[in-house]
Amino acid sequence: MRALVTGGAGFIGSTLVDRLLAEGHEVDVIDDLSSGSMANLAEARSNPDHTFQLHRLDVRDAAVAELIERRQPEVVFHLAAQIDVRTSVADPVLDAMINVIGSLNVLEGARRAGSRKVVFASSGGTIYGEPSGDALPVKESYPQQPISPYGVAKKVVGDYLFTYRTLHGLDYTALALANVYGPRQDPHGEAGVVAIFAGKLLSGEPCKIFGDGEQTRDYVFVDDVVDAFVRAAADKGGGLVINIGTGVETSVNDLYGTMARVAGVDRSAELAPARGGEVPRSSLDAGRAGIQLGWKPWTDLATGSAAVLDFFRNRPAS
Repeated sequence: MRALVTGGAGFIGSTLVDRLLAEGHEVDVIDDLSSGSMANLAEARSNPDHTFQLHRLDVRDAAVAELIERRQPEVVFHLAAQIDVRTSVADPVLDAMINVIGSLNVLEGARRAGSRKVVFASSGGTIYGEPSGDALPVKESYPQQPISPYGVAKKVVGDYLFTYRTLHGLDYTALALANVYGPRQDPHGEAGVVAIFAGKLLSGEPCKIFGDGEQTRDYVFVDDVVDAFVRAAADKGGGLVINIGTGVETSVNDLYGTMARVAGVDRSAELAPARGGEVPRSSLDAGRAGIQLGWKPWTDLATGSAAVLDFFRNRPAS
């Protein structure tokens, strides 16, 4: 299969690239390296047995559609995005330019290339808005009522995917991801509390918990998520939004406790004032993924946390 991955230098995208190359597929990556890293693609670029090309482009550039048309991928995995909810609130135009206009460039390229399918990284933590507690874990039938510009953009792209399938026969699956964590995630950014905690636990710095720490998220390991992307590339889950999560609510306090124990650190986290706009509870029902993709998560939080800590412990100092 010839595949193209947007955002392929990011931590999820590069893990997907490595999986696709290991399975013998030809892979093109589009990434502007604004948040992704060449280091994440070291294996992809260095292995002479791989058929791999990196194209440094911003998805907002119309040249993206031309490149996709020229490369003619069978499947496009669209992961490139502005991923910070708070950035989307502060600058909704920037968020829409990257996450909506950029996605349209990708869809136009896929349409013109005659691609069979687009697998889109949606956001299960934002497209459903703020579900009531009795709706958790959230099913795909729950109304999509996002309360952040980031969530709105992900919903809008889902609507465009439906339209392109109807008008042009371009198939799609939108994977509504829970809170993905794993090796290669940026410990210095605002997103990715597991990576942030890992970096601070290993450096001896205190970890900071905002609010009372009882807010919950559904943490799903990156290898499990990549498996869902690969499964969705087949003729499965066409025209559907599919949740990818564990269905388990984990509080920030419990997350810190697990990671501190795995890291061998006996130190309490620092409490800081709560941040506005945070959804208090989140978890996703992945039953449809089991039915449609034959997928289920297999990595528990302690095992995944250990892998993250090992990655940061062993990576070269920058």
